[in-house]
Amino acid sequence: MDVQIVLFDGFDPLDVLGPYEVLHLGGGLAGGAVSVELVSAEGARAVPSGLPAVSLTASARLDPAAADLVVVPGAAGSLSLDPTEEGSVASLLARAGRGPLGPALREAVERPDTVVATVCGGSLLVAWGGLADGRPLVTHDRGRDLEGTAARPVEARVVDDGDLVSAGNVTCGLDLALYLLEREIGPQVAHAVEQVIRLERRGTVWRSAA
Repeated sequence: MDVQIVLFDGFDPLDVLGPYEVLHLGGGLAGGAVSVELVSAEGARAVPSGLPAVSLTASARLDPAAADLVVVPGAAGSLSLDPTEEGSVASLLARAGRGPLGPALREAVERPDTVVATVCGGSLLVAWGGLADGRPLVTHDRGRDLEGTAARPVEARVVDDGDLVSAGNVTCGLDLALYLLEREIGPQVAHAVEQVIRLERRGTVWRSAA
């Protein structure tokens, strides 16, 4: 499983690094069955997060055609959902969506063989782009009603709608990555990763189909 985790200016580091470590570790325990890279819509570059002291390096351009799984993080900033407030989570997400990331995410969502997974505010980035209309979705508590979108809000830590899987607040990204390992690679690998990082997943994954 080839995984691309998206970086954009203002991303939340924990939304990225939690899933990255879980998926990377799972790949090692599964004999290389999972590969993970950090990407951006602009290509290889240093990408500043929403925390002043933290930046990460994208090694390649986001390429949905080459990815089995695309992970979209949220942003780190003030918790206002006013997209006109400089430095707010909403403004950072809106800015990212207006750039080249917007069309790239649309391509990822529309590809039948690519799974898109969102963490926290990453769900809003997808929903505000009209890419989750009518679909079940969860995001950060502050945006739980998904106002301004046509997505269907669900109260759960992780929501599985087939090729669109979403996670709630920031620490739910760990649950998301473990669940995807279980779903795509197998429960033995997910269990092994849980043992290594000493994390017990909480809650029940909401699924749109049995």
